[in-house]
Amino acid sequence: MLLHGYLSKKESFYYQIEFLKNYYEVIAPDLPGFGASAPLGEPWDVGGYAEWLLRFLKELRADRINILAHSFGARVVFKALSMQEEICGNLIITGGAGIVKPRSKEYIKKVARYRRVKRLFPKFAERHFGSAEYRTLSPVMRESYKKIVNEDLSACAAAVKCRTYLLYGAADVVTPPAEEGEIFHRLIAGSRFEVMRGGHFCFSDYPDEFNGKILNFLRGGQ
Repeated sequence: MLLHGYLSKKESFYYQIEFLKNYYEVIAPDLPGFGASAPLGEPWDVGGYAEWLLRFLKELRADRINILAHSFGARVVFKALSMQEEICGNLIITGGAGIVKPRSKEYIKKVARYRRVKRLFPKFAERHFGSAEYRTLSPVMRESYKKIVNEDLSACAAAVKCRTYLLYGAADVVTPPAEEGEIFHRLIAGSRFEVMRGGHFCFSDYPDEFNGKILNFLRGGQ
């Protein structure tokens, strides 16, 4: 099963779908609220997505499934595994997110400015504060986004028992390997951690290299 990142869709894994289908049955859903799936009717947190994933796997009658998760997809998998660890056989995380790092003084000041402006000029605040990613979201998805990015999943990652491969792009500035990747590697006992060429989407930057590495892992290689 392939789980895409935030504001993405299953097609982001095009090269992996085309490659892996030669060896495995491939399942690549659009997570709720993204791609061709239905919009969310209310804001979901990571737990909401994890519960959806568990229901989806139950409908498929699938357990001990191999999972490849990118970025936000990793948040969902870590949370789901903390609820039902037997769902996963082998786990591959690329550009995995889920660590809430200490807020800088500048960040805290910026949030305070945003809240002051929002009280007086809400529309102006929504247009000029926050990341470009955040400003593209609908009101429901903005609330969902805030719930998601403010949940630290360190404890969930530390509870992962399945065989795990962490594969990050060296030029990833969204989830830097020296930060997120290294932290997850320390948290997940027995995990394998590797850095390859490419950025946050290293799997599409260098698909042949990425695909070769994950196939070797899935076949039991080290």
